[in-house]
Amino acid sequence: MNESQIKELKKYSTILRKHIIEEVFSAQSGHPGGSLSCADILTVLYFKEMRVDPKNPKWEDRDRFVLSKGHCSPALYAALAEKGFFPKEELVKFRKIDSFLEGHPSMRYVPGVDMSTGSLGQGISTAVGMAIAGKLDNKDYNVFTILGDGEIQEGQVWEAFMAAAHYKLDNLIAFLDHNGLQIDGKISEVMSPEPVVDKIKAFGWHVIVIDGHDFEQIVNAIDEAKKTKGKPTMIIAETIKGKGVSFMENQAGWHGSAPNKEQRDTAIAELDAVLAGLEV
Repeated sequence: MNESQIKELKKYSTILRKHIIEEVFSAQSGHPGGSLSCADILTVLYFKEMRVDPKNPKWEDRDRFVLSKGHCSPALYAALAEKGFFPKEELVKFRKIDSFLEGHPSMRYVPGVDMSTGSLGQGISTAVGMAIAGKLDNKDYNVFTILGDGEIQEGQVWEAFMAAAHYKLDNLIAFLDHNGLQIDGKISEVMSPEPVVDKIKAFGWHVIVIDGHDFEQIVNAIDEAKKTKGKPTMIIAETIKGKGVSFMENQAGWHGSAPNKEQRDTAIAELDAVLAGLEV
């Protein structure tokens, strides 16, 4: 990628982060930390990699995306709105009683959502099912999914990993948002899933480790995944929880807390400064 393309992705990711803050602030509820940590991955998927059509959300030949860590819906909604699946003005209605933007993504109500998620472990399982369906139907679409590193403490996740390798699902590309924190603290202290690289490899996956905030590394990893045949790929993205908002970074307390007015203003000011720098 050239510098101009990277700058464009950085712009989109910063805009997504602004949306995330506004969504959670407006609702006074939600999960900003993990939403911010996966914003760069979603930016690459929706604004460079995935074959989707906002005018035809159910297009049969589209690439599929499943947010397995469904509580990070603010990030997904931000990407869908910016892509044009629904008006951006709807984002501030997040979690409101009369809004279709529920706390967890619903495929019944939200254009562009391929699977309703929220119960951890079920998203990766349905992504495996979608990938199997693609193989059976001789379709060339890819299925992308993002898991949380706290989520992989769920046993169901490993059953899905085993099935994906068994059925040689090279059309399945998963990201592990490896920010090291969950609602109760460090994953290493709550229930350590480490060493995740060795474990996922042992389950028969091709594994790539990247900086989850480096656009070039994200793009290159997806390219490598697409060239890998006979097995699914797990891209372990080393990320920072709360990335982009200084006082939220690496703080487990921001897993599921909403900012107050002063905090919201500080966060938006920081992100606006990033956007201003990109215009120079």
